[in-house]
Amino acid sequence: MIPFNRPYVTGREFHYVSEAIEAGHLSGNGDFTRRCNGWLERTTGCAASLLTHSCTGALEMAVILSEIGPGDEVIMPSYTFVSTANAVVLRGGVPVFLDIRSDTLNIDETAIEAAITPRTKAIVVVHYAGVGCEMDAIMQIASRHELAVIEDAAQGLGATYRERPLGALGHLGAVSFHETKNVISGEGGALLVNEERHLDRAQVVHDKGTDRARFWRGEVDKYTWRDIGSSFLMSEINAAFLWAQLESAREITAARLRLWKRYHEAFAELELEDCVRRPTVPPHCRHNAHMYYLLVSRPELRDPLLEELDRRGVNSVFHYVPLHSSPAGRRFGRADSNLRVTDTVSSSIIRLPLWVGMGEQTVQRVAAHVYDALRDLGRGQAAGSGRPQTASA
Repeated sequence: MIPFNRPYVTGREFHYVSEAIEAGHLSGNGDFTRRCNGWLERTTGCAASLLTHSCTGALEMAVILSEIGPGDEVIMPSYTFVSTANAVVLRGGVPVFLDIRSDTLNIDETAIEAAITPRTKAIVVVHYAGVGCEMDAIMQIASRHELAVIEDAAQGLGATYRERPLGALGHLGAVSFHETKNVISGEGGALLVNEERHLDRAQVVHDKGTDRARFWRGEVDKYTWRDIGSSFLMSEINAAFLWAQLESAREITAARLRLWKRYHEAFAELELEDCVRRPTVPPHCRHNAHMYYLLVSRPELRDPLLEELDRRGVNSVFHYVPLHSSPAGRRFGRADSNLRVTDTVSSSIIRLPLWVGMGEQTVQRVAAHVYDALRDLGRGQAAGSGRPQTASA
């Protein structure tokens, strides 16, 4: 079986975790936390980074800092993970689901302005597959209507939009270090604070609503409860693991990009035959090879294709069930219009195995299985005759 994901380990994680244990500081905000935050600040150019226990936690912080409350509307794509909407609903806000672009599968920026009402408080963008949303247009809309912009950059670390790092373009950004992401800590995330006005409150919210950060800096003689907050900190054990990953982030991204490009080359002919559509990356975006997906031209073949690939030993998967059609989405949010592209993409997408260490020969094997599976499902002789040869072991 070729697994969909296999967490990559650099080899230094064990040493750094042992170092953290020997130092006797296992809770958050230790030396490894400071190293990781420093790396994120230097790499993205954000005003401050705050490591969190998850990207979900970072999104919840961003919603609090954006002062979203009961009845406030937040525009977001329906094609996203539940955390994007949960963060809003937990504060009493109302997710307003928009359709996505048919090329990048990101929020359709041309539909945003029509969805704005007097209750709209923020826009949450999701950089799908590490490909940047059209942030210039989105920020201009937000400026005209005085809206906050939160970047759900869970998949975006190491990617850029017009040479600017994802997560550092809006007012607040959230990244993920879940084991399925490019750079990992098992569970983990970070809030990227991009505006100085949020810094003080972000630290308070991050540390259970207290001003403990000011206490440790010697600015107050004791710390106390100042605001709402929660225990959003990442443990020092996770931060130690993460530091080993961040040290190799460029190499990890480069390795994933090589595999992504091999997939892209392998499926060029299948796209010409109109059997599938390959991912689209605009020229002004540099992606991070977070995932490789195909959109099957006939959605009714998607599930049989996944089953056939599984039978052949290839663990491929679908992706999001659109939030606007989910039970909680109908209960807590609303769809602004007909989300035709979202529904089509959800029913036709397959994601293929992509992880550092799988090797280019394995990519060729997966591609060959896709060609063969489509042929066996009745896609025609052209799809079978043009398939790449399976690489030798």
